Amino acid sequence: MRGAIFYQSKYGSTKQYARWIAEATGLPMFNVKDRNYDPDLYDYFIIGSPILYFKLSIRKWIKKYLPQINTKPVIFFSVSGAPAGEKLNEWIANSLPESFISKMHHVALKGRQIRSKLSWFDRMMLFIGSKFNKDPEASKEELEGFDYMDKKSINPILELVEQFKAA
Repeated sequence: MRGAIFYQSKYGSTKQYARWIAEATGLPMFNVKDRNYDPDLYDYFIIGSPILYFKLSIRKWIKKYLPQINTKPVIFFSVSGAPAGEKLNEWIANSLPESFISKMHHVALKGRQIRSKLSWFDRMMLFIGSKFNKDPEASKEELEGFDYMDKKSINPILELVEQFKAA
């Protein structure tokens, strides 16, 4: 089976995870903004997206290619500061079609937020959000940033790839 990695990244965390997955699997990786790819050439997909303002940045691309994607196995990885759980599941449900969610294998990866690299607008939005956030740890992360990048966290994705190849 031929697979490929499709991702969108704003500040680099999702791209770094895609690169680590590509290195470990030998699969090609494509930034969906480059448009130098043909999804029809692949038997399964690994799709990665950051969560920005409670939505997946890759949501429009997925909706555009949904007919091709929904006929094949999908590993989806989200990248954010939020851990796996109800809040993250709600953001995904608000971003993606149910037909996609019901068939994808989701892996939640924790990302990186370096305040000095954020746009002025993003820094201001995080500052405002931190004032309304009832979770003190999350509020602190919004103000100070965080770095949870971990190469080992892609292991569940690598295991799924091996399952797809064996099928």
